[in-house]
Amino acid sequence: MKKQVIAYVHFHWDREWYREFEIFRMRLLRAFDNVLDMLQTNLLPSFYFDGQTSALCDYLEIRPSKKELIKELTKQKRLFIGPFYCLIDEFLTDENVFRKNLEIGMEISKKFGCEDFTGYFADTFGHSQSTIPILNEFGIDKAVVWRGCGDIPAEFCWEYNNIKVNTVNLVRGYFNDVFSTPFDMTKKAEILKNNLDKIAEKSGDILLLPIGADHLGVERNIKEQIQQVNMLLDDYEIKIGTLFDYFNAVKSRFNEFKIENELRDNSKTFILEGSYSSRSDIKKYNIETARKLDLADRFQKYYGGQYNNLIEYAYKLLIQNQAHDSICGCSTDDVHSECITRYKKILQISENIIDEISFQNKSAQNKILNLSDKPYSGVLEFKTSKKLPYQVIKIESGFERDLLADTQRIPVTEDYTDIYTYCTSVKNIPSGMSEFKPCKDETDVFITDKCIGNSKIFLSIKDDRIFIGDKELKFIDYTDNGDSYNCGLSADDTGRAGRLLSSKVLCKGQTRSILWLEADLGDILNIEVSLDKNSAHLDFKIEWENTKKNHFLQLTVDTKSPVERTYSEDMSNITVRDFDSSYDIRKNLPDRGGIEVKSNSAPMHRGVYTNGIGFVTTGINRYEVFLNEIRIPLLRATGMISNPDNTTRTTPAGPPIRVEDLQQIGRNSVKFSIFTGTENDLKPVIDSIFHYCVIV
Repeated sequence: MKKQVIAYVHFHWDREWYREFEIFRMRLLRAFDNVLDMLQTNLLPSFYFDGQTSALCDYLEIRPSKKELIKELTKQKRLFIGPFYCLIDEFLTDENVFRKNLEIGMEISKKFGCEDFTGYFADTFGHSQSTIPILNEFGIDKAVVWRGCGDIPAEFCWEYNNIKVNTVNLVRGYFNDVFSTPFDMTKKAEILKNNLDKIAEKSGDILLLPIGADHLGVERNIKEQIQQVNMLLDDYEIKIGTLFDYFNAVKSRFNEFKIENELRDNSKTFILEGSYSSRSDIKKYNIETARKLDLADRFQKYYGGQYNNLIEYAYKLLIQNQAHDSICGCSTDDVHSECITRYKKILQISENIIDEISFQNKSAQNKILNLSDKPYSGVLEFKTSKKLPYQVIKIESGFERDLLADTQRIPVTEDYTDIYTYCTSVKNIPSGMSEFKPCKDETDVFITDKCIGNSKIFLSIKDDRIFIGDKELKFIDYTDNGDSYNCGLSADDTGRAGRLLSSKVLCKGQTRSILWLEADLGDILNIEVSLDKNSAHLDFKIEWENTKKNHFLQLTVDTKSPVERTYSEDMSNITVRDFDSSYDIRKNLPDRGGIEVKSNSAPMHRGVYTNGIGFVTTGINRYEVFLNEIRIPLLRATGMISNPDNTTRTTPAGPPIRVEDLQQIGRNSVKFSIFTGTENDLKPVIDSIFHYCVIV
């Protein structure tokens, strides 16, 4: 008796990757024209459009005449779209953007008549359990995953905080293009049998077979090929169906195996962890724009929601940039240039919405609006041309924001003036609008050329070494001959340690004090360490001119005890991870093909804590542990999308295209904050840094 194989026909469509968006879209026009014609003429029973609607929208911008046909095929349950707008990376987004991704994607899908949805994560680089409750919010109780699953069944129950999702593990991946190859039917049947045998090891009596690949069109004789190959298969009978046919057919199996954790096991599939430290400029923009767009959205909703359409447009730009190959930094230089342009547009929209609404509501000026549900205490920054009795932290030339927002005036040369950036502390600002009353408590910050601190945190320089409390900070530079996906490490590389050259007081203020350090790693790091009045965290800003290629610059902190557990933020939740701190990746480099070496690194969104010390970052999305150390990557400079000679991943993950901008030669900067305390302090520190207060 042959086992039943349900095959779903699809293609995985990256909007941009090793080619740019418009080039891939032209390919999409041809590929999807063919799919629609095959559906119309019954050459193809059904088609799954990759779980994301952005490609459909891109198609319809050029082929608007196809809209009604697509609606009809969707209503007939022959074309399946959504539920996402884009297939975004699950670890490089926040819960707000992930939710917006579903809101936009499902609204589009439902307008076309689609009613069947699954959380389809075919190619993201590992899977976050924080997606589960958000899928549940939208009534989605199914998911499809691949990377990071390790050695688990094809069907399992994925659970988080007592919320369950019936989940399918694509045992052999979504990539199956055997029907597009020039092999004869006997060879195709042999390849399929080998794949189906492996899928059968993890499945019951019914198997799932994806037919499709990245940007690959569907063969017009696919039905005939399947009929012919079925005659050559002794153990399997393939029939084209849908994902939902499969979910219904195997529904009794999901409760046989349960997982209550994230999916990041790379023993069977690559999870490409080095991508979380590729192109740090993109990562910084991503954090900044997500926060400012959320702030602008809350601000305009407080005033009636007059910019809802503009906000949705900006979220679409942001979500497009969070597509996994874009945000992960593993595309061409031109792709990432387009990403930066989108990020800049989002910042322009976000900042201008706040300026315009502030101008239109002058009666509320010189007040403070707290758009969160928690009181806020801390330091706020704001800009004005007025001379005020607060600490000035920057002076630049420009136009006053009111003038730029006034449609009845245009700025002239005489209006170009000094714009001051002030900082001032506030205390217990409640939710909503309140009077702007700076806190007049005396500062508790002390600073000398060798230290900066207060009653909560203390940094000192001793014998040209940097300490926070008793924990030493070092800057170490390693060789990295890897690529955008993985570090390329050398077994005997111990790194080059930075040398502290000097330290001095840069600013001694009532609200903020700044210590300036200079360190030599071949390139000179200019380090500003600032501490605000009553703050529990030190803020670091590091700038340098990168002149070197193929290297990996890290900040390491000796925590004084083995790092065996970390707490990191993932979609506003705290994920607990356990590590073998003695594991040394350099002693485990693979000596055969098909392996991505296990590492002691992991993604974080905005923060991580371990052993009494925590980091909050604005664009550093990865950390590593080894022995007593936690390591934070400041720059990973490589020059190829996928290096076939990478020492840590012995099979290519993409094309060997050279991408010089990935080396990030020239001016670089990073920002992060460090605090001491317990794991319970991580979320409050993140909330205080990414606050929702606006001085109107």
